[in-house]
Amino acid sequence: TPLATSQRQFILNAIKSGQRLDSRNLYDYRPIKLQFGVEYGTAEVKLGASRVLAVTTCELIRPITRPEEGRLLFNVELSPMASPLNHSNDVIDRRIALERRLEQCFVESAAIDLESLCVIAGEKVWFIRVAIHVLDDVGNILDCASIAAIASLAHFRRPQVTVVGEDVTIHNRNEKDYIPLNIHHMPLCITFAFFHGNGCMAIDPTDQEEAVMESKLVMALNRHREICTIQFTGGVTLKVDQVLHCCNIALTKANEIIKLVQRMLND
Repeated sequence: TPLATSQRQFILNAIKSGQRLDSRNLYDYRPIKLQFGVEYGTAEVKLGASRVLAVTTCELIRPITRPEEGRLLFNVELSPMASPLNHSNDVIDRRIALERRLEQCFVESAAIDLESLCVIAGEKVWFIRVAIHVLDDVGNILDCASIAAIASLAHFRRPQVTVVGEDVTIHNRNEKDYIPLNIHHMPLCITFAFFHGNGCMAIDPTDQEEAVMESKLVMALNRHREICTIQFTGGVTLKVDQVLHCCNIALTKANEIIKLVQRMLND
């Protein structure tokens, strides 16, 4: 259900005075909780009350376009239970938009070494699929999904193979240890919401803040200060100094979150 005018005004007034309904600072993320499953490549992330489960799996396929590279694909599933928005007609567009953003963040930035996933050039390569299950959408599901995706990919292990001529043997875990993916860098999406003619900005918007925001800036970047993708949607365009300000904040946030993911992986 849409927000009442009084609710909208209350949220906007709070943001104008530098406050938020959940008591956060405008530049604070909600608490992040990360849990790994028993199976390799299973990661659940809670960003406040938003919750995403990422599951990475693999299979051998014949390459379609690039004969010497494996393939990385993202599938997003938006549960009707996760958000009232998922009952609307634009749910397919939302799903496709999320998949596209994740593809830009991880595939187009060459985060994963796809050449190392080639088994026999032109014949057999590893196909890595990341299933993103949106369990609860209480705002900023893209950032939550990007954390779950990189955690899942870093946690994942694939079987080893032996190639004799054109015969490929896939070894089970008892025969040979499963091996991790080669990860070049760990990018994350950082989202900013803008209000009051872009005069006010807040990071990690909740669903209520998303309902009243005027525009949105998404940056995908890694801890090496490399911007993988940047996307702005909405009305009034941003000034250069606003974008640079967001960039500095995003770098700090991405660094903090990647450290959290790596700490959890090492535990």
